[in-house]
Amino acid sequence: MVVLAVILAVLLDWILGDPYHWPHPVKWMGNYISFCLRYRAKRPVTAYLFGGLLWVTTVGLTVGVVTAGLYLAQQVHVVLYWVVWIYLAYASLAGRSLAVEAVKVYRTLQEGSLEDARYQVSMIVGRDTTSLNREEIAKATIETVAENTSDGVIGPLLCLFLGGPVLAMGYKAVNTLDSMVGYRTEKYRYIGFVSAKMDDLANLLPARLTWGCLVLASHMLQLDGRSALRIGWRDRYQHASPNSAFSEAVVAGALGIRLGGAHVYHGELIDKPTIGDRLRAVVPQDILTTVSLLYMSTTVALLLGLLSYISLNMIGVI
Repeated sequence: MVVLAVILAVLLDWILGDPYHWPHPVKWMGNYISFCLRYRAKRPVTAYLFGGLLWVTTVGLTVGVVTAGLYLAQQVHVVLYWVVWIYLAYASLAGRSLAVEAVKVYRTLQEGSLEDARYQVSMIVGRDTTSLNREEIAKATIETVAENTSDGVIGPLLCLFLGGPVLAMGYKAVNTLDSMVGYRTEKYRYIGFVSAKMDDLANLLPARLTWGCLVLASHMLQLDGRSALRIGWRDRYQHASPNSAFSEAVVAGALGIRLGGAHVYHGELIDKPTIGDRLRAVVPQDILTTVSLLYMSTTVALLLGLLSYISLNMIGVI
């Protein structure tokens, strides 16, 4: 039943995405984190401790509520249990919503003004977009799609196979914390320290699995698979995070473009290493190609997960 449930969750994500008016667990996580951030720690030590407490309570509450919800649903009826299981699994995936937002940026670059494009990309990136040109907007979108292929789709898929919605939602809580407070700026340097480090740890395996899936996907889509493998290996650590460059490097190699570099976050200039070789300028069409890589790599990860789960089940491991 787990295999069928995961397949249905992926299909629901591809068909429905995340409708804005629907309740969503990640929104609740974000609301809780925002509420807690009203507290302003005045000293670094206090900020470190508060950040650790924020991480523990956010992840703990998420895991506890999901576990309790599944338990209560099972007590009512097994059908309700699987309905809740599939809904939570579907809610842990962000493939279609990521693709939709990226395509919005693409269309705005093609049809709208530069100001409109800057606003649109600001919806999906944490950097300051007010001075970005068209190529930089396209690059920012590609980087976001590439990075979130790991923690927004393939990471949750891995968690669903390993521990169901409880693990997947716990993983989403870790990612949400990092996306909201895990910056190396003065504002979040101390409060976000624990969240950033725990996110690095949680994404060690998903990032490397995504790397392999994207390399396979680049070959399947008849992109530059050799360069995807070569650049993906060469530049996989060209990032402050031990994980983020794994997916970005493969995409940069497959497209023959350069990503990374200096960006402004919350008013501070953060100098990042470059990823890939600049064989040509980045164009809006590259956004659509990156979205195709997102979907193809998700398909590869799903098939690998299904085969692994079925094989382990047949030999009695699970």
